[in-house]
Amino acid sequence: MTPANDSMRIDWDVAVEADDGLVLRADVFRPAHGRHPVLLSYSPYGKGLNFAEGRPDQWEALCREHPDVPAGSSNVYANWEAVDPEKWVPHGYVVVRVDSRGMGRSPGYVDHFSARETQDLYDCIEWAGTQPWSSGRVGLVGISYLAMNQWQVAALQPPHLAAICPWEGCSDNYRDGRRHGGILSTFTMRWYRNRIGKAQYGIGEHGQRNPVTGVLAFGDETLSEEQRARQRADLIAEHYDHPTLNAYYEERNGDLPAIRVPLLSAGNLGGQGLHLRGNVEGFVRAGSDHKWLELHTLEHWTHFYTDYGRELQKRFFDHFLKDERNGWDRVPPVIVNVRHVDGTTALRYEDDWPLPQTRWTKLYLHPSDGALGTTPPAGDGHASYQAMRDGITFRTVVDEETEITGPSAAKLFVSSATTDVDLFLVLRVFDPAGNEVTMRGANNPHMPISQGWLRGSHRKLDPELSTAHQPVHTHDDPQPLNPGEVYELDVEIWPTSIVVPAGYTLALTVQGHDYTCENADAAALVDWHNPAEGSHNDPRDRPSDVFAGKVMLHAGDHHRPYLLLPVVPPDPGKADGTPQD
Repeated sequence: MTPANDSMRIDWDVAVEADDGLVLRADVFRPAHGRHPVLLSYSPYGKGLNFAEGRPDQWEALCREHPDVPAGSSNVYANWEAVDPEKWVPHGYVVVRVDSRGMGRSPGYVDHFSARETQDLYDCIEWAGTQPWSSGRVGLVGISYLAMNQWQVAALQPPHLAAICPWEGCSDNYRDGRRHGGILSTFTMRWYRNRIGKAQYGIGEHGQRNPVTGVLAFGDETLSEEQRARQRADLIAEHYDHPTLNAYYEERNGDLPAIRVPLLSAGNLGGQGLHLRGNVEGFVRAGSDHKWLELHTLEHWTHFYTDYGRELQKRFFDHFLKDERNGWDRVPPVIVNVRHVDGTTALRYEDDWPLPQTRWTKLYLHPSDGALGTTPPAGDGHASYQAMRDGITFRTVVDEETEITGPSAAKLFVSSATTDVDLFLVLRVFDPAGNEVTMRGANNPHMPISQGWLRGSHRKLDPELSTAHQPVHTHDDPQPLNPGEVYELDVEIWPTSIVVPAGYTLALTVQGHDYTCENADAAALVDWHNPAEGSHNDPRDRPSDVFAGKVMLHAGDHHRPYLLLPVVPPDPGKADGTPQD
C-alpha cells in the first residue's frame, strides 16, 4: 500500500484470481477510509504506463487545447483511455485498473474480446464488489477497448455490476469494427501490430516503467518475441479466417437485449469506422430500463477527460452508484451536440433515437445529370464508374437551413461487370464556393458528414434488425452477383448530426474505394490511424479482378434509387444554446 496523500491510498499489483486460477494484477486507488462504490476498467494497454509517456503527442495536444484536463491533478496516475483517480477518489470512489490477461503485468494467453476475457472481467467485477473498501456497487467506465468489453460482460449480468459507461466503443465486432458492410477493415490489424506487441506481458526490461513505483509496466519477465508470440492469438489471421458473421463473432459481441443495468453510452459523431455505430446500437437495443445516449465530437479520447465529459459521467454514476438525488433521472435519454459547419456545436436534449420529430426525407438519385431531387427521374437512365477510381457524386443545393440528425440509408440499383461490388457511400456538404465541409473526428481532423459501406454479395437483409431507415445485413450468406444483372442494394449510412445552411450543397458520393479529403493537410493525428480511411484496401479481401471492374447505377420506372435522410424540423425549445468546441 502507498499513502499517496491524506485522502487517497494506492494498493499496487493486487492479485485478482480468475475462475481458472490465473492471477490478474490490479492497481487500486481508494479513499483512506470507508466503503465506496468502484469504477473499474479492464485494459490491454498497461495500468502502470503514464498517459504522457505512452501517448505523448495525444497528451500534449489534449492539455494544450483543453487546460481543464490536467487542472486539479498531478497527472502522474493518468492512464490511456481510463479515468484519472485523482479526479474521482476525492469524490468518494474507488478506482480499479486491471491489466487484461496476458497484457501489462498480468500473465496468460492473449485472446482479445474472447469469452475468456469476458469471464475475466466478470470475475474482476465480483472481486471488486466484495472487498472491504467496496460498497458492493461496481461501475464500468473507459474508452474504446475499455468500452467494448463492457457490452459483453454486462450481458452476463454480474451481481455486483450496477452501471456502465461505454465511451466510444463498438458493440458489434463485425459490423462496427472489423468488416464494414462485409468489407475488411485493416484498422484492428494495424492496431494489433502497433500496440499489442508493445504492451504484452513479458516485455520486461525492454518496456517502460511505472513512473511512480519504478516497477516494469509489462511484467518482470523478459521473454523473447517468439515466446510472446506463442502466448497470443493471431488476430491478423483471424480477420482473414472469418469473413462472415459466424460463431467467432457471436462470442465477441454482447447480447445487448440481455443488458439490464443502467447505462450511459457515449458515441462520436466523427467516429465513422469504430467509435459511433456501436454506441448508438447499444443504446437502442439494450434491455436496460434506464439508459442514455450522448453524442459528441472531436478526437475520440478528448471529451472523456474534459470537464464536460467527466461531469456528465459523475452525475450518472453519483445517481446510480451513490443514490444521489441529483436530477439525473430527469435528464432526457438522448444528449446530442448538434454540429454546425463552422465546427461549433449546440447541446440539445431529446426523447429518443431516432429523434421522434424526424421527417424521413427521400432524395432521388438522377444518374443522367448527377442531381439529388425530391421526385424520381423520368424514364430510364444509368451512370457508370470504374470501381477503384473516382465514383459519381449526386448533389442538391439546400434552399433553407436544414438539420440532418440521425441514421441515413440509400437504396441503389447496381450492376457490376464482375461477380461482386464494394460500395463506399459518402454523405458530404460543400460551401457555396465548392469547398468541402469536414469535421474534426475521432481519429482524423478531416471527416466527412457520414459514410456507409456494403459488399454486394452481402446484400441479404436481417429482417429482425432492419428498419426502413436502417438496413442491417446478416453477413452470413454471401451470394455472388451475376455480371451485368441489376441488383437492389440497401446501404446503411452511419448516424450523423449537421445543420446545413441555405446555399450549401448536400451531396452523396458513390464509389469503389475509401474516402479521402482533397483538402487534407498534415494535421492528421500523430501515431494514429483512421478506421474509415485507407483501411479497406487489402488485396486479399479485395482482389482487383473482382472489385476493380465497371459498376453501373440504374434508375427508371422499376428502379428508383434514393437517399433517405433524417431531417429535423426547427424546435428552438430543445436547444440550450451552450456551445461545445
